Amino acid sequence: MIEYPMRRALLLVGAILVSAACGPSNKNVVVEDFAEGRIVDLSITEKLTGTSEFLLFSTSKKTQFLDGYIQGVITDYQDNPVQGVVVRAVASGENTLEEGEARPSGFATSSFDPGVSDTNGFYRIRFSLPILGNKVDIRGRMLYNPGWEQERDNLGKSYEPQTKQSQYRLYYDRKNGRIIFSEGVRKTVVSPVNSKGAAKSPPLPGAEAPKPVEKSKPADGAPPAAGAGADDLFKGFGFGQ
Repeated sequence: MIEYPMRRALLLVGAILVSAACGPSNKNVVVEDFAEGRIVDLSITEKLTGTSEFLLFSTSKKTQFLDGYIQGVITDYQDNPVQGVVVRAVASGENTLEEGEARPSGFATSSFDPGVSDTNGFYRIRFSLPILGNKVDIRGRMLYNPGWEQERDNLGKSYEPQTKQSQYRLYYDRKNGRIIFSEGVRKTVVSPVNSKGAAKSPPLPGAEAPKPVEKSKPADGAPPAAGAGADDLFKGFGFGQ
């Protein structure tokens, strides 16, 4: 007959083995990547999302989540990287949750952290999405620099995105390790050219800054207006058109 301390130790070892066998595994999280590098650094984690109440006791309820990043790059019309542009992902049904607002605890809800482009123009949006029925299927909107108008009004300058927002869908099937990310219709900038080089035609929006309206010339000997000849900090974006 096994003594009580020995039985307790065996039960503890068994519980650890069962937990290790049933817990999430980050091996082969993605076998087929149809996101073309847009979704990176994927892992599977477990989070406490509630409790199950029984007659004499209660147990913790855990949900597995798919964690990772949505990455992209921000440039100007000349393909130069732009720093400091905010990009957000919003899931359908969570549009009322503003940036920084706390989400309800105890529920398996999706979450997205806003991304900001760095000196190379790259941004990364961290996400944590519940895996329900061995799948993740999230739809929503990508918002590019959503506060540009307010920033322009308050600071006098901003970066107006060519594409303000787009629809997206993120799909993950854990059984076959397949990840898919699709985004809606995107705009593409083109420039007219001919056999001799660039065609003589009106510049594209954002190709260069608009020329200021010519004002009346000052009287002879009068000093020029303050700020005359100052460089345009946003030359190349076509703000004000």
